[in-house]
Amino acid sequence: MKVNQINVDKDMSVLDLLDQFDESGVLGAGRVARACNILADMIQDEDMNVFLSLGGPLIPGGMRNIVSKMIKEGHVNLIVSSGANITHDLVEAFGGSHYRHEGKDDEELNAEGIGRIADINVGADDFTIFESEITKIFEKISQEKKVISIQELLHEVGLLVDDENSFVANAARNNVPIFAPGIIDSMMGLQLWIFSQDHDFTVSAAGDMPLLSDIVFGSEKVGAVLLGGGLTKHYTLASNVITGGLDAAIQITMDRPEAGSLGGAPLEEAKSWAKARCGSSLASVVGDVTVIFPLIYAAALDKIGRD
Repeated sequence: MKVNQINVDKDMSVLDLLDQFDESGVLGAGRVARACNILADMIQDEDMNVFLSLGGPLIPGGMRNIVSKMIKEGHVNLIVSSGANITHDLVEAFGGSHYRHEGKDDEELNAEGIGRIADINVGADDFTIFESEITKIFEKISQEKKVISIQELLHEVGLLVDDENSFVANAARNNVPIFAPGIIDSMMGLQLWIFSQDHDFTVSAAGDMPLLSDIVFGSEKVGAVLLGGGLTKHYTLASNVITGGLDAAIQITMDRPEAGSLGGAPLEEAKSWAKARCGSSLASVVGDVTVIFPLIYAAALDKIGRD
């Protein structure tokens, strides 16, 4: 089959452009189009539970409203997030912001109490507010429960957050469980440890496993949207080993496969571990999540609307 050349017109929709990618079918364009088609199929499959993993600085990078929309629209049934993305979601929920980096030297930023994430800045004052507000929430939760799983904790936190754009709050209100196996490796984790020093309050990572396994065993099919690599990707994949692996998945990552890292591994490799089923629909896209996933999701929504 020959490669079709991509055509671009001034009145094209995002879906029209991705259809051109699909007809070309090669290199990054073909992979992006395949990921869009798989995502649309996952969303429309009523028998499939969709797991979303969030690795890397996706919330400070502008993806917060997209994740919340996926929750509100019922396009995701379970989330596995880094502790950092949860922390940054709550920073905004408590009135803080993320700012565009304006080229200042990092030692200047340090002197001004500003932390840098690539070309994103976060102020120490916003984290001070975060620390104060999350401690108040921990106080309320600890009055009712002395031992709690990470997922239960995040659910209770979400119910106490008043922000319509918070993905943590939207997940709680829509009964979408959030798992964060690496939560201790974040500012929220640090505050949990500080709080536990003078409160009878224990957060159990192992306490998440009964609910997670129940969801996996109770799912006729499982699909995954893996944004970024690392722990969140592996936790999502590994949780499905017990039933033979994922039925469909897309991943978007900047990691490369040559070093053998999980983050850069193509999804096909997961078949050898039974983390993805033989015959599953898979697409791996190398690129920036904040560029590629909004295009894929917008086109998938358009595609679903036309079907």
